[in-house]
Amino acid sequence: MTRREYVVSLTINGVKISKAIIDSHYELRHADSISDDLILRLLQLLDGQEFEPEQEIDEYQYFVSDRLEFEGKYYKLIWLLEKNQIYIGVINAYRR
Repeated sequence: MTRREYVVSLTINGVKISKAIIDSHYELRHADSISDDLILRLLQLLDGQEFEPEQEIDEYQYFVSDRLEFEGKYYKLIWLLEKNQIYIGVINAYRR
């Protein structure tokens, strides 16, 4: 699996995020309906919001954003934040 990095400008949970790291895991089963570009657009829907983590392990907080609507379709995004870091990591994404 590879990870790709993109420059972004988001604020999530009061933290300024300047980088998105997208794991290629979604390509195994969802490449026909998901792309990095779409994931970056979905991340914009998270901007300015506060979220409670589903799980915390060491320095990592794991989140699930379900039923994100974009262009009339719904998506699920599984992502993480690392404490005291300026990136958001996208673990998986798929269309609902």
